[in-house]
Amino acid sequence: MNLRQLKYFVSVVEAGNMTRAAEQLHVAQTALGMQIRQIEEDLGVVLLVRHSRGVEPTKAGSLLHSRALAILKLVEETRQEVSACNREERETIRLGINPALMTITGTELALTVREHFPQIFLSMVEEFSHVLIAMLLRQEVDFILGYEVPDLPQFSRIALLREDFVLATPPGPQKGKAVTFVEALEHSLAMPESGNVMHNFVARMARDLGLELKIAHEVRSIIAMKNLISRGVASTILSYALIIDEVHAGKLDAYPITTPPVRHTLFLASSRQRNTFRNEAGLTGAVRSSLRGYLEALGPLAQPLWVQTA
Repeated sequence: MNLRQLKYFVSVVEAGNMTRAAEQLHVAQTALGMQIRQIEEDLGVVLLVRHSRGVEPTKAGSLLHSRALAILKLVEETRQEVSACNREERETIRLGINPALMTITGTELALTVREHFPQIFLSMVEEFSHVLIAMLLRQEVDFILGYEVPDLPQFSRIALLREDFVLATPPGPQKGKAVTFVEALEHSLAMPESGNVMHNFVARMARDLGLELKIAHEVRSIIAMKNLISRGVASTILSYALIIDEVHAGKLDAYPITTPPVRHTLFLASSRQRNTFRNEAGLTGAVRSSLRGYLEALGPLAQPLWVQTA
């Protein structure tokens, strides 16, 4: 007895007529009758009583009918669940993201992945770029969105955008006016610790120009830096994205830095030693899609390094 025979038997019982059942199943009536006789021979019982109006199940036939319905239902449910396993299996991708990106892009990225790539379980961690680079080297994350990721043999990098950082100060009369790099360094600065990408970049620019970098407060916390600025005891150089809300609220001012600009490149980077993910292309597309809002928010301070499509 096989599944096809069970399906045939159920159809005959429910149709109450061999001819009608054969039409519904698109098989010859003789072939259908043969399959029913094979079941009866296999079980050693009579399953159907034939009469002028058609057929009806015996006591054994009624029992087989109810069990056959349950078996066929279970088989179909099993087929659907097993087939869905491959579609529904989600792979976890660990993404490290710089705080500047998290404020605007993080939520958008999470929602984009959830809506368009449900097969990805995205686990995000927020850290400064130098910490993310170290985490990537230790393979504690799979991808990072960070600034100035070094061109190392063990890294694979995609340049996403180029961004000019700004001088953040307490509110003043010359709001939004551009300042030179020399003028920016005349401020008492709050900066992250040595080793931070921004700290090292500004220090290197100052050294190349023969200038002194005056760091009054060394703090790793973005919140602490913004509090120091709002209290009027320091300024800092950072991504405009980190202070956009405070600038709009009139709590801080942002000054574009020129001659030379403090310009960073944002990369999506991964380790060449990691395992390959099925949905890497989906993640890359979601990252680029979510960065559109970031580019709009920063305006002329950021330029994409890929061709945008509508």
